[in-house]
Amino acid sequence: MTLNVQFHTIFMMFLSGIAIGAIFDVFRVLSGKLRLPRWTIPFIDMVYWIVATILVFRLLIYSNEGQVRVFIFLGMGIGICFYFAFLSTWIIRLTLLLIRITIAVYRFIAKTVEIILIKPIIGLYRLTVIILGFLLAVAIFLYRIVLQLLYPVWRLLLWMTRPVHKYFVIPVWLKKLKGNIILIFRRLFSK
Repeated sequence: MTLNVQFHTIFMMFLSGIAIGAIFDVFRVLSGKLRLPRWTIPFIDMVYWIVATILVFRLLIYSNEGQVRVFIFLGMGIGICFYFAFLSTWIIRLTLLLIRITIAVYRFIAKTVEIILIKPIIGLYRLTVIILGFLLAVAIFLYRIVLQLLYPVWRLLLWMTRPVHKYFVIPVWLKKLKGNIILIFRRLFSK
């Protein structure tokens, strides 16, 4: 292994130490902001270590074909210390800013969907209900007027056919119809 490869490997492990620290801070901020249940913490830790291990070994394979040496851990340790000394607060602020931007975009999209889609649909539904209610009220009103206009005609018809009732047999369905009509008129005029 040449000296150039060793310096390249130390630099890559330095970068992987910075990346491990950044991933740690992002996971920590996200788990704090999302208020995840306590039972998910071991799962999140496991995901963090899997991601960190894959990252380190991918960089190690890229830099020196996967050979593990003592200076690799030294480079990672220096990278982690450098990150927490100089970059941690910036990454946390950046993560919080991205969370705020994401929430603001989500609220904007939700409000836009509400204004453009949901409110017009609700307005159309309410307008339809009002129009149908109005038409129903008009239909009931006209129905009552027609019944009131026909009532004297019906009484006249009954009066004119009274002599016929005495001499002819009236079909049963006509008697029921007469009873139903009289019942409807009584209900209408009793109110």
